[in-house]
Amino acid sequence: MTTVAKAQGANKSSSAPSKDGAQSSAHIEDVQGRKDPRHLAINKVGICDIRHPVSIKQRVGGHQSTVATFGMYVNLPHHFKGTHMSRFVQILNAHEHQITVESFRAMLGEMTERLEADNGHIEMSFPYFIDKYAPVTQEKGVMDYNVTFVGDQRGTRTDLYVEVKVPVTTLCPCSKDISDYGAHNQRSLITIRVRATEFFWLEELIDIAESEGSCELYGILKRVDEKAVTERAYDNPKFVEDVVRDIAQRLNDDARFRYYVVESENFESIHNHSAYALIEQDKDAPAA
Repeated sequence: MTTVAKAQGANKSSSAPSKDGAQSSAHIEDVQGRKDPRHLAINKVGICDIRHPVSIKQRVGGHQSTVATFGMYVNLPHHFKGTHMSRFVQILNAHEHQITVESFRAMLGEMTERLEADNGHIEMSFPYFIDKYAPVTQEKGVMDYNVTFVGDQRGTRTDLYVEVKVPVTTLCPCSKDISDYGAHNQRSLITIRVRATEFFWLEELIDIAESEGSCELYGILKRVDEKAVTERAYDNPKFVEDVVRDIAQRLNDDARFRYYVVESENFESIHNHSAYALIEQDKDAPAA
């Protein structure tokens, strides 16, 4: 008898407003779950431009703490009025520690399941820092690279992509060939996006990009270092077309990378425009 009375009292108090006048969530209508009369499905709905701390595994050992900007989206069927935005943040908070390809895949699956969606998309962009040593003096500096993880789930298929943006120096072969002395050069931005079947380090893609420019960039250079990188670029002239072809060749020779996009934009020093080239390849696509 006493137990029943206590239970009844507990039930009564749970349906009553709290001190601030709010009801328990069990008694608040789910407005997003209402039926929508317009019958228009939405391809992507979710949250974007949300920053969150993450930890990335490094090739040199240990982990690097950085801050990533996330975009998280799902499709919304035509009969639902809205999606539950708070669930995106809850999923993100649950994976705040080390981010790997495996945990990224798990987060994508959890998102589509909890939001009752067929398709999901997550983007995570962050700065990644690497210690680099000047070529002659070995003076230590720091270089930062923009990295993006992209996850796409469509039904039962999940595709994961890794993208790096790497600045380099390129020197114009034509300028070198036709000039009596000197040649114009410029900073260039190489973008590599890959889908892989096996593990690889971010640093591997960065190494490929830097080695296929005329010369790589450094955080700090003394005079003897500056002489060395200037002469290295002069001895290794490359058009924007050369850059993307040489990188594509490297990726073609590596069986881990099944799909890639390679872009290079040269911010021309003697023109008021950039030079640009792109190669895209899907090794698993049916032959034409």
